[in-house]
Amino acid sequence: MGRLPRFEDNRYVGDKRRQVVYDTDLDLPEGLVDELAAVEQLTCFGPDTLAEARNRGYRPHRSIRAAGAATGS
Repeated sequence: MGRLPRFEDNRYVGDKRRQVVYDTDLDLPEGLVDELAAVEQLTCFGPDTLAEARNRGYRPHRSIRAAGAATGS
């Protein structure tokens, strides 16, 4: 996916509309990348971890779950 403008230093970016967190280091569908770049309802997390995103009520996007299943974590 690559890092989004304004979020270049953040790996995990949350969509406030859907309460879903995305890992910008994973490959996501091109249409989703364009949609996220256009929307103004994104947030980042401090610290920049998946655990912090979960603490704030965000659930991982299916690409994160698939990557976790592939690595066994």
